[in-house]
Amino acid sequence: MSSTSRPRRRLLAALAVLSGLGMFAAAPASADSLYHEQYRPQVHFSPARNWMNDPNGLIWYKGRYHLFFQYNPSGDTWGNMSWGHAVSTDLVHWKQLPVAIAQDDDEMVFSGSVVLDKDNTSGLGSKENPPLVAVYTSLVKSTGVQRQSLAYSTDGGTTWTRYSGNPVLDLGSVNFRDPKVFWYAPTKSWLMAVALSDQHRISFYSSPDLKHWSHRSDFGPAGATGGVWECPDLFPLPVDGNPGRTKWVLAVNLNPGAVAGGSGAQYFVGDFDGTHFTADDSGTYTPPGGTVVQDFESGTFGDWTAAGSAFADAPATGALDGQSPVTGFEGKDFANSFHGGDASTGTLTSPAFTVTSDYINFKVGGGNHPRQPGSVVGDGPTPAGETLADFEGGTYSSPIGDWTATGDAFGTGPAQGTLPDQQQVSGFLGHGLVNSYLNGDTSTGTLTSPSFTIDKRYLDFLIGGGYHAAGSDAPTAVELVVGGKVVRSATGANAEALNWASWDLSDLRGKQAQIKVVDANTGGWGHINLDQVVLSDAQAQPRSAETGVNLLVDGKVVQSATGADSEDLDWASFNTSAYKGRQVRIQIVDANTGGWGHVLADQFTAADKPALSGTRRAHWFDHGQDFYAANTFNDVPGGRRVMIAWMNSWNYGQSIPTSPWRSADTFPRRLALRTVDGTIQLVQQPAGELNTLRGAGTSVPATTVTGGITALGVDGSPLELQAELAPHTAARFGLDVRTGAGQRTRIGYDTTTDEVYLDRTGSGATGFDPTFSSVDRAPLALDGRHLRLHIVVDASSVEVYAENARGEQVVLTDQIFPDPSSTGVDAFADDGSATLTRLQAWRLESIWK
Repeated sequence: MSSTSRPRRRLLAALAVLSGLGMFAAAPASADSLYHEQYRPQVHFSPARNWMNDPNGLIWYKGRYHLFFQYNPSGDTWGNMSWGHAVSTDLVHWKQLPVAIAQDDDEMVFSGSVVLDKDNTSGLGSKENPPLVAVYTSLVKSTGVQRQSLAYSTDGGTTWTRYSGNPVLDLGSVNFRDPKVFWYAPTKSWLMAVALSDQHRISFYSSPDLKHWSHRSDFGPAGATGGVWECPDLFPLPVDGNPGRTKWVLAVNLNPGAVAGGSGAQYFVGDFDGTHFTADDSGTYTPPGGTVVQDFESGTFGDWTAAGSAFADAPATGALDGQSPVTGFEGKDFANSFHGGDASTGTLTSPAFTVTSDYINFKVGGGNHPRQPGSVVGDGPTPAGETLADFEGGTYSSPIGDWTATGDAFGTGPAQGTLPDQQQVSGFLGHGLVNSYLNGDTSTGTLTSPSFTIDKRYLDFLIGGGYHAAGSDAPTAVELVVGGKVVRSATGANAEALNWASWDLSDLRGKQAQIKVVDANTGGWGHINLDQVVLSDAQAQPRSAETGVNLLVDGKVVQSATGADSEDLDWASFNTSAYKGRQVRIQIVDANTGGWGHVLADQFTAADKPALSGTRRAHWFDHGQDFYAANTFNDVPGGRRVMIAWMNSWNYGQSIPTSPWRSADTFPRRLALRTVDGTIQLVQQPAGELNTLRGAGTSVPATTVTGGITALGVDGSPLELQAELAPHTAARFGLDVRTGAGQRTRIGYDTTTDEVYLDRTGSGATGFDPTFSSVDRAPLALDGRHLRLHIVVDASSVEVYAENARGEQVVLTDQIFPDPSSTGVDAFADDGSATLTRLQAWRLESIWK
């Protein structure tokens, strides 16, 4: 059993390939020829060219802010990890410098921090010229071991020398990384917080000289643990601005399993004594009480019905053969679909029962494979009609004639299943299929059908492989060509399992058409799978590949929940208030045969309040998709605590449609602790230096919006918006930004769920990755009072700071890729009215001018 790995923990074979690359970094091109491309951020830092991820070594030194960052000097995807470098005098305008610490034949240079060794405790400088010292994770290319090393600079951070005694800390682990180091005055020593990533622990070490380290304590597991822990940070903050009352904040980044589903950053507030960090939130949780519907403690499934082989004929009492340890279940028995491993499938279904409560709470674990709307569990019938190709022969012959192949990706005939070095291919019918993985992802080509007449409503087919849309620079797609033009297209979902897709061809009846299978991609998932092409009057229904729990009403799925790629069961909840008095069923489904293709479930309870998962109970810096590897600057004047994060996600980060760079950082944020209703909460705002970019300002008078959209006469990009909105009768209300050309990014409030949401499903280009299109939500009760929004809108991002009248805050950050012409701002209200009581807008000057 395995989970999806973060790219920077690739197989050692890949490291060997990379070891000789990226040794020389070209000087960045001038701003005159760059920084004006489509999607280029204008108020956020991005490198002139190439790939960037985690911010590293953040420090203020002699009037300049230094931003180091994970950087690939040789390409626009992850690899050749080195430390890039940029500096700023004002946190706003950045100048990129040459690579600071480059990878070499032996190591890649992973994340870490920089300190000013002002007393020269390390001996790497002098008392007259104390060194800047970088403490970073060096990845040993030959073994994958991650260990902590030093580099130092005596010229203000321009050039760096590796310490001859490296490494300074080595546990022999492949999951030991991202040291954050700072001076701790009470003990006159250096302190390090470093992640034991797969153990969900942060280790604390101390040192007198940055060279010799002693272990002091560990923190964790705690909070959200759905993915690996990375990039810790530890720092003090005054509470409510009172320097006499200080708390410590421990930041822990998590991938995957964050609140929005992918990468994210959580925090803990507590106390630190130089040795131990103790969180104020103990993490203990008692779910709401209620009536048990099923707890599996009888040792049987009782009147629940098992189908297939995955659940066997009785509950499990722990991990099964080949399974990692299972935790979090209640009592001694629970449902576990790992019988037969991930390849087995099945369902476990309750009898019908009458809903009497507002919620059904339960525990769920296992694979993170959400249910896709419209999919069916099991194999539905193959659509009846005219088979254009089933690829069962030794050549590309078919009932309508021979298909024509070009290039080297498709060979001379269909594949007979999985090809060498390919992950297991499944879901095709019979023995043969189109599979362009011949010779690996680097091969390219096309496969084109003879002409045929469209005489039925649908074209149904099985498709898998890479997700690279027909309109992209390097597609992996199936296209329908009519009159020399592509009129329909489909692509895989970055999976080897083929699934049904269907095109409605009602408007094309009687026309001549061809099917063209295109593989023009040489990168990851650079191939396409196709089988069973049928003209039919029936629309094929895709097979489900879910692992989860469903609520069925009248035989239809109305709510669902899935695991988090974890063997730890956690709480989930169905809102059943709309179904009181009606008959429902609960169905536990394992329809997945790939990695994490199983589900765990336990303790179904009817209750009046929802149970909250550990992820929902955790404290998050940001509820959006694009806030990761968050870290703060050392030594900022005035004691300010300023944070920057990587504004991207490991879900799709290497696929975003930007060139010649890939990735940007968030705008710097000033952090504070605020007491809200007796609880200490971390709050954030854009650093005050944002004000220096303000250009022309516009004030919009109070406006009431009823059941629709109202244009506000504000446009431009980039923009800063400060707004206050008051709910009346509307179910949902808020602002749309980057509107135009049929696009919008919606920043809304849902009164039915008491949540702020950021909807980028219609924001522009979203088709470059199946996980990108999203609606992200954050809980924020208004209690009938106003909502305050502070928004920074750039060419390819939106950062939303939302507060209620009590001062409680949530933040959401998402990338977007709209047309350059989509620059409008509207107010909206659905199912009622709301009032925009205040809006102040400023156009922002580009930081690259």
